[in-house]
Amino acid sequence: MATKPRYRPTMTRAGLAPTREVLAVDEYGENRQLSVAGEFPLTVKVDGKEIVTLMTLGTHPEELTLGYLRNQRLIEDIRDVASVTVDWERERVNVKTSHGRGIVDWENKISRRTVTTGCAQGTVFSCTLDKLYDARLPPKTVRQSTIYGLLRTITAYNELYKKAGAVHGCALCRNTQVLIFVEDVGRHNAADAISGRMWLENIRGEDKIFYTTGRLTSEIVMKAAAMGIPILLSRSGITHMGLELARDLGVVMIARAKGKHFLVYHGIDQVVFDDKPESSRRRLQSVPHEKTALES
Repeated sequence: MATKPRYRPTMTRAGLAPTREVLAVDEYGENRQLSVAGEFPLTVKVDGKEIVTLMTLGTHPEELTLGYLRNQRLIEDIRDVASVTVDWERERVNVKTSHGRGIVDWENKISRRTVTTGCAQGTVFSCTLDKLYDARLPPKTVRQSTIYGLLRTITAYNELYKKAGAVHGCALCRNTQVLIFVEDVGRHNAADAISGRMWLENIRGEDKIFYTTGRLTSEIVMKAAAMGIPILLSRSGITHMGLELARDLGVVMIARAKGKHFLVYHGIDQVVFDDKPESSRRRLQSVPHEKTALES
């Protein structure tokens, strides 16, 4: 029997170059031609109604738009999206739905807004929070050796950060393999762009790891949950609300991960320590919630 083709909305391919060349003067008074990260406003409209303006690098505007709508639970079925058209001259992206009614139940979905700690400020709508606990993530085991291997692999990425700085990188990974890597001016944008690609390609998240160079806040935990990804790995730190949410949703939270160092803030029972000298092995137990020591 023939396989049913995967649904894809009609989309532009309007990604921008990630950097611009500028002139700066160094500490010796010498002129230097340098690359800086781009940053552009992109207003999302759905059937003509303005939803939000995102500040973005502009490299994956279509995927970013889809991921934003998906992760905010504003549109939950990609088949409801007929087209995504980016118009950089007007600094907007026009999303047309297949039913022509825009965001269904719009007023109720945006009845409450929470400004998050995301770079350039993110927003979480009431519908995102209301559906947050619809499904608890399935348990997923990760090996210490896998974490080390992935951290080694990820060093080959972050090219834009190495060239221009001022961006965060996020990756969708399976074991030590990086499946998708996106950099943007905010880690929440990079996460949304990955979510949009997953939506388009029908990639499931239950056997994946989500890596980010940025801190693990409640917003990033929400996005991981929306994508169905049970393991978060970060080079940076965490927030207490992010930790509490990870506990509630069953997200493994690993942070301060670099080289041979990492800290497991939640999900220690799902981490297999298989890369330690036999002489130093010891029984690892979860730290009681009220005694968890967080780094400042």
